[in-house]
Amino acid sequence: MLAALIFYLFAGILSLSALMVITARNPVHSVLFLILAFFNAAGLFVMLGAEFIGMLLVIVYVGAVAVLFLFVVMMLNMEFKELRKGSMRFIPVGLLLGGVLLTELVIVYQTWKINPKVLTETLGDSAAAPEVPLTNTEALGQILYTDYIYIFQGAGMILLVAMIGAIVLTLRERSGLKRQKVADQQKRQASDVLEIKKVTPGTGI
Repeated sequence: MLAALIFYLFAGILSLSALMVITARNPVHSVLFLILAFFNAAGLFVMLGAEFIGMLLVIVYVGAVAVLFLFVVMMLNMEFKELRKGSMRFIPVGLLLGGVLLTELVIVYQTWKINPKVLTETLGDSAAAPEVPLTNTEALGQILYTDYIYIFQGAGMILLVAMIGAIVLTLRERSGLKRQKVADQQKRQASDVLEIKKVTPGTGI
């Protein structure tokens, strides 16, 4: 009974937050409601035993993506009233696409059946009843760092290359700017930038 109440609490807040994301007039409020929706979705994942996905939602989406959205919205001085003037004509198309997506989700949910023999055939008879049960995070870590270690490292290298490429594309060469020279800074002595003079009282420099 307690688990059901917690589920309905998280699910209700999540649904209301998602509704406020698309209906709030202030974009900053929309991002804040999005953060609230992520927190409640993380709570639902924890209830399902997928604590790793729940922590990803909190750390990655709330701690990085949503905060980035918030800073971008607050820093860009955009006229949102002008942007909303032509948005009403896209509502029928949005409702049509949303209805198609909802229909596909319902069809997938109704036709999705799990074969009870999948676990034993995939992991073997010994894995069906393990001596020490593994948590979701431990099982995922064993799979990622054993069977899919090369794919995992390759994905990391792709993200690293993408990050370097974004930095290179946004780097602009501009004249008249002073560049930092670390070697010159390390060689600098106090006598190069500091001059000590003895001043007699009452005479000045």
